[in-house]
Amino acid sequence: MNQETIVYLKQWIQKANEDLLVVDKLTEFEIIATSAICFHCQQAAEKFLKAFLISKGVDIRKTHNIEFLLAECSEFGSGFSKIDPKNLSDFGVDIRYPGDIYTPSERETLDHQKIAIEIKKIVEEKLSGIIE
Repeated sequence: MNQETIVYLKQWIQKANEDLLVVDKLTEFEIIATSAICFHCQQAAEKFLKAFLISKGVDIRKTHNIEFLLAECSEFGSGFSKIDPKNLSDFGVDIRYPGDIYTPSERETLDHQKIAIEIKKIVEEKLSGIIE
């Protein structure tokens, strides 16, 4: 992998980690912005998965579908197929506009946080040595 690709991967990982930082801050105390938290969980998961695909030389598609990205990643490594993304994809860009409002429960919000963190761990493990 060339240096330009490594720098690009690091940028994807950095952006994904920023989404998780927002999630961490919004879940520190009382959870009140559940849909915003789930949006950032979805965004983090999407970015981690796309970073992994880029590391495998895959031209990433313009999609927010976590199930699709997990299936794509499963072709290159174990662990991804074991993840149940629940309805995480639903919290992508479209749900952030009026008329598409769904307010997840606190339990559901924390479940989505766990999913994003699980994806982060798998991707960072598989990219260790490359993105360090």
